Amino acid sequence: MITLNPLRWGKQYESLEFNDVVHFDTGEPIARIGTVGGGIVGRDLRVAHKAREALLEVPTNELLQMCRKAAELFENETLPVGDSQQSVDDFIHQQSASTGLPEHMCRSNMSKNSFVLSNMEQILDCLTRGLDLSILSKGYGEEGRGVTVSYQAQTPILGAILPNNSPGVHTLWLPAIPMQIGLALKPGSQEPWTPYRMVSAFIEAGVPSAAFGLYPGGHDAGGAIMAKSARSMIFGSAQTIAQHAGNPKVQPHGPGFSKILLGDDIVDDWEMFLDVMVESVLSNSGRSCINCSGIWASRHTREIAAAIAERIGPVDVRPPSDPDAQLAAFTVPAMATGTYAMVQQDLAESGVTDMTAEYGEKLIEREHCAYLRPMVVHADSPDRGVAAKEYMFPFVSVVECPQDQMLSRIGTSLIGTVITSDEKFIQDAARCVDIDRLNIGPLPTNRLNWLQPHEGNIIEFLFTNRAYQIEPMPAITSV
Repeated sequence: MITLNPLRWGKQYESLEFNDVVHFDTGEPIARIGTVGGGIVGRDLRVAHKAREALLEVPTNELLQMCRKAAELFENETLPVGDSQQSVDDFIHQQSASTGLPEHMCRSNMSKNSFVLSNMEQILDCLTRGLDLSILSKGYGEEGRGVTVSYQAQTPILGAILPNNSPGVHTLWLPAIPMQIGLALKPGSQEPWTPYRMVSAFIEAGVPSAAFGLYPGGHDAGGAIMAKSARSMIFGSAQTIAQHAGNPKVQPHGPGFSKILLGDDIVDDWEMFLDVMVESVLSNSGRSCINCSGIWASRHTREIAAAIAERIGPVDVRPPSDPDAQLAAFTVPAMATGTYAMVQQDLAESGVTDMTAEYGEKLIEREHCAYLRPMVVHADSPDRGVAAKEYMFPFVSVVECPQDQMLSRIGTSLIGTVITSDEKFIQDAARCVDIDRLNIGPLPTNRLNWLQPHEGNIIEFLFTNRAYQIEPMPAITSV
């Protein structure tokens, strides 16, 4: 059984206490993780400046080359992880076994992380709008217009409290290393695999090991990272997001409430876009913030909901090794039962209809885990409570709403796919402050362009643009 030890600025730490990582279906231990408390994390973060200093010793162009090498190692090679040598197949099996994700979804998320890492040069070029990255290292420089620009790092390290539900989110902290910002990561208790393997790939590719801290543990370990890091990111629920709203030191990532809006000009031909809607809802077992939780149209909403239900309603539980498996397990059964209870409350409201009712039981309970099969509900008005809900399984509400009210009623939406040729609707969507990422046309909500910022530009989060003026010193003649 593999043992994962904490990593304290590149040095493995022998913990006194360990937690087991168990198989989601059998309950059998598959790994053990050494834990640390908040005191150790706090002591380490007092010397966090050394992580950035180690990275500043390596030119940015070399770090970018190391990122490409790390991407190749991460996706294709056997790497030292914990006290073992971990093959790609080991990684896929272990991640699936602890998270409940089907193996092909684990492999897909692995490829996504590798793609971002291997294309880091182009991604940073877009996020910085073509800025010479040496300016981030030096702190100032000439950008080509005869003007000195300056970017000041706001932190020597990026702290991150990592989640369990979707390994694809790890793409969000990867750009820190080529920007010469160290990492203090608290791995998810059920998904430590990606951060451990990625850090191993970075180190094997030549990135200084002193740039990395991995701190598995309880809430006190996460709390210490949040308290002692000048910049950190956290993944969690809507309550977590609200808790950190307005805090410039924290970049919170939570539910996406992503939506598809069908314009009046095309809604009569909605069947042309059925594949887009189905993919947006069902991909990655509905686990991602970029999955579609709401489809809004002014008419044909019952027909749309029925058609989606016909496509995804029959989807059933399959073994995680099945390449056609489309559902992930809830590794904590109470989360599934609690979620299902909330859905039942939604369905009790007048004007809300379960369009997948005919496709059998939705809550599948097992001894150590549970599943929720896909659900499509119809809401006859945006006033229905379900129109503002998002759940961590393939769930979507199809909402009937006049087009001229959609943008004022949809609420916060990480992704907004607006399918229309109506120029006024497009302009109105572009001005809508409730949509973060805007797709115009039949783009599934789950298909991201990595050359675009996702939930805030990490450059702007880690660096501050400031004025920087230089006046040549006069010659001084000694007397």
